[in-house]
Amino acid sequence: MERMTTLSPILKQATPVVVDHARGSWIHGTDGQDYLDFTTGIGVTSTGHCHPRVVEAAREQVGKIIHAQYTTVMHQPLLQLTEMLGEVLPAGLDSVFYANSGSEAVEAAIRLARMATGRPNIVVFQGGFHGRTVAAASLTTAGTRFSAGFSPLMSGVHMAPFPYAYRYGWDQATAVEFALRELDYLFQTRTSPADTAAFLIEPVLGDGGYLPTPPAFLEGLRERADRHGIQLIFDEVQAGVGRTGRFWGHEHSAATPDIIITAKGIASGFPISAIAAPSATMAKAWPGSQGGTYGGNAVSAAAAVATLEVIQEEGLVENSRVRGDQLQAGLKEIQARFPAIGNVRGLGLMQGIEFTASDGTPDPTTAAAVQQATTGQGLLTLTCGPAGNVVRLIPALVVTEEEIALGLERFEAALAVVTGAVPAAAAV
Repeated sequence: MERMTTLSPILKQATPVVVDHARGSWIHGTDGQDYLDFTTGIGVTSTGHCHPRVVEAAREQVGKIIHAQYTTVMHQPLLQLTEMLGEVLPAGLDSVFYANSGSEAVEAAIRLARMATGRPNIVVFQGGFHGRTVAAASLTTAGTRFSAGFSPLMSGVHMAPFPYAYRYGWDQATAVEFALRELDYLFQTRTSPADTAAFLIEPVLGDGGYLPTPPAFLEGLRERADRHGIQLIFDEVQAGVGRTGRFWGHEHSAATPDIIITAKGIASGFPISAIAAPSATMAKAWPGSQGGTYGGNAVSAAAAVATLEVIQEEGLVENSRVRGDQLQAGLKEIQARFPAIGNVRGLGLMQGIEFTASDGTPDPTTAAAVQQATTGQGLLTLTCGPAGNVVRLIPALVVTEEEIALGLERFEAALAVVTGAVPAAAAV
């Protein structure tokens, strides 16, 4: 009797592409086709696929030691990475704990906040995504698919509105005022400030719809955190490491975090994550509360060192800003030609296109059709948002002016296929 093992049927691929090899912004499929990759492994391959510096650093480290469990024996790549992070972390966040994934780092951050404050409750914001493990999923409100079916979830989590101006039909200032007012009301009705350990927020919502958090809202959280002794945690897993045209997504505001979380683009595809906090805060973690077998892996740390070197030496944060401006400007021109697009927004190379029906309701059908059609045009994209009506574009930080222009052309061609309209390039 023949036996055959398959992947779980619940795992759904966003594209039918099977990769043969990849370099920079391009994936070469086993079908012989070349695809412009505007997914980057969901914002992970920050320096592009297989950047030579990252590849060489990993190869060299593999020949020295692969697994050096860092609470057993220390290794040079982690010491070097920690020193380099000190050059880019917000002032005062001088102590780092390493893990493997964003979810692990999120859980480490909330564990630290609870221990440091002696308080039980965490306030999250509607549309936030913080991971799929039980505690991280309990903090996630980007869609019920992340937390349904395995209750009970972790207790002590309270949700406040996010200033989603487009959804409410308001200007940004009105949405911020509303969301801060509702947060204050949450303090009166659900969780006293004296019981609240932390605010947890993404500087740009990821799975929640690629929504930049308004600077005034982050600054309002900072003011309330200071007033009430609450830890302000910025989840920079997706928005960090140059993705938004600043090294950290929160740097578009004047707000600073008490604890920061990083993962994804920090190592160009190798699994490593970290939280950083002031030494005085980190010292309040209980003995034994931080650890993990694979955290701070030597090969991943070496790749992270190379990634940070490449980002600095090649000016990739500035490239993200310039190419992001180019991408958003092009998308807004396309929006003017296609009424199905209700909103274009984003920061740097983290852009979202929201599809809306004529009655103003979310249009996930068109978004899904466009995302599939882009693959046919040789452009890889993803969807996001609670309703699945946002197409997100996440080019590598090394993306060129020509690749952005080509991506825009292919995106518009996909729109034309779905809507039956004639793309601008083909119009007479």
